[in-house]
Amino acid sequence: MPHDPPAVEPAVLTDDEIAVLALLAEGRLTASVAVELHLSERSVRRRVRVICQRLNVDTPIEAVVWAARRGLV
Repeated sequence: MPHDPPAVEPAVLTDDEIAVLALLAEGRLTASVAVELHLSERSVRRRVRVICQRLNVDTPIEAVVWAARRGLV
């Protein structure tokens, strides 16, 4: 008898992470996102990397598309 695949929890993003993706979706560069959110560019890059890991995607644009398909941005 086949086994069901393990349940995968849906990814959940924080409001701050969604804000980063929303600005990227507007075509903003890292420096602009950093200024808008009062963060360093390094912090923005780190947050984007964490978002990509959590969503299991390879690039920030894939994360933006993931969020857009769910109506988050």
